[in-house]
Parts: sequence; C-alpha cells; structure tokens
Amino acid sequence: MVFQSHNNIFSIFILFSFLANASAQLSPDFYSTTCPKALSIINSAVCSAVSKERRMGASLLRLHFHDCFVNGCDASVLLDDTSSFTGEKSAGANVNSLRGFDIIDNIKTQLETACPGIVSCADIVAAAARDSVVALSGPTWSVGLGRRDSTTASKDTATSDIPSPLMDLSDLITAFSNKGFTTKEMVVLSGAHTTGQARCQLFRGRIYNETIIDSSFATSVQSNCPSTGGDSNLTPLDVTTNVLFDNAYFKNLVNKKGLLHSDQQLFSGGSTDSQVTAYSTSFSSFYTDFASAMVKMGNLSPLTGNNGQIRTNCRQVN
Repeated sequence: MVFQSHNNIFSIFILFSFLANASAQLSPDFYSTTCPKALSIINSAVCSAVSKERRMGASLLRLHFHDCFVNGCDASVLLDDTSSFTGEKSAGANVNSLRGFDIIDNIKTQLETACPGIVSCADIVAAAARDSVVALSGPTWSVGLGRRDSTTASKDTATSDIPSPLMDLSDLITAFSNKGFTTKEMVVLSGAHTTGQARCQLFRGRIYNETIIDSSFATSVQSNCPSTGGDSNLTPLDVTTNVLFDNAYFKNLVNKKGLLHSDQQLFSGGSTDSQVTAYSTSFSSFYTDFASAMVKMGNLSPLTGNNGQIRTNCRQVN
C-alpha cells in the first residue's frame, strides 16, 4: 500500500514536471537567435494590414481566439480541408466570417524567406493578435513563443467548443471554464468585442425580440438589419468607438447597448454585472486584466518539442 502511494506521488510529480516543462518551452525570446527578425516582420505586416483596414485588427485577434479554443493554440484553424479531415474553417462559428488568412499567408511567406522552416504558423497567429490590439491603441503583453503546428483539424470540435453569440450567461461561464478560465477572465476576454463587426443574422433576434435593450439603439441597428433578409449586413460590435480598443464595450453593456445576446448577458442582473461596471469605469484595469487573460489563452495546450511540425504553408500539412 505504501509502495502504491509513493508510486502515485511519483506519477503526480512526473505529470506536473511535464506540464511545467511544456509551459516553460514557450519563451518571448524563442526566435532570438534562430530568426531574430521574426517579431518585427510580423509586426510590420500587421500594422500595414490594420492601417489599410481597421477591421482587420479585430479579425486577426478573433483568429487567435478561434484557434486556441479548439484543441489549443496550434494553428489548426488555418488548415484547409483534406481527404482525411474536414477543417475548422467550415464550422458554424467560422464559415463566411473568419478573416485574415491572407495576412497570415503573407507573413509566413516573408518568414520562410528570412528563416526557412523556423517560425510556426501558431506563433504567427499569437503574435499577430497582440500586435493587432496594440495597433488599435489597446494594451500589449509578452507573447510566449515556441509553439508548433498541428497536423490535423476538427470541424466537430470547433462546432462544440467555440462559444456562441446566442449563449446565456451560464453557458458562457461553462464554455470558458471548460478551457480553464475563470468567470472574471471570461468577462474580460469578451471585451475583445470593443472592436470588430457582426452579421445581422447573429443579432436579429436580440434587436427585435429582447427587452434588456435600449430602444433607440435597437431602432438604429434595425435600419441595417431588417426583420427578414440582409443576413450578411454588418454592424459594429461597439457602436461608439469601433476602431479603437478601449473599454467602451463595457459602457455600452451598462447602457443596454450590447449588440449580441451573449454580450448583454454579461450585464443583465447576473453575477457578472459588477465586473462589467468595474471595467466600464476603469480602462486601465480592463487593459491589465485583458493582457493577463491573453497570455493565459496563448498558453492553451501548445504543441512543443517534437510534437506537431513547422508548416511551410499555413494552409496545409507538410
């Protein structure tokens, strides 16, 4: 019995050592000697893309979210369908809405010229998300690097794991908890909706049927989202300062001007009201907590060591 107990303790020690090593392998300096220009190449391309189209900043940030929520931050979201698997691009949360693939391709092409076979697509996506937020006047954070790329993707997992804009608060809490996030982290990560746009079909039910909504806001949004038709018409997630990464999203929620049902659920008489109020009055605390939560998200189940590969083309396995 004692021997078995020691065995269990030893097994637990090995497990924690493995997890610690996997995490420790991600380092902001991972490419400092193998590809010293990597981060500057990524940053330059992101800044150029965002300056041409501000919405691209939100799209690149969203790409990182949708990658990490499906089997970890492994660039699986970038893979095209093959004969052996159906990729994540056609999942309901991604189809006809996920953008920025061409920007990632452009960055990858530049990096393959500068240092072939060194920088992973997963790291490009993670760094591009940070640079996008900074380009939109948001906070910065240290991006751990050293991820490797997956060799497969899963439409089914993308369909089941990515939170829906139609979710109630309890389901949102569960969806984020399943990925190891606290309720507070769920709220702050939702603040990414301070930039970007959404399609009419995703919020039509809210602006025509819900009661926790400012009437003048509902009327103004209805002008671009008719009760029938116009499914792909776009409306800013943050109606006040959509091209800036600020805390206006939370101010909107307090004023019942959340565009998506899932947005307004964060301020609807539930357990997260106080956190929304806090962020609505302090952009500095929002920035600090958002940066911390993004670091945590970037550490979701990375492939390191000999796992995965460094794809030459982000859209397909080597």
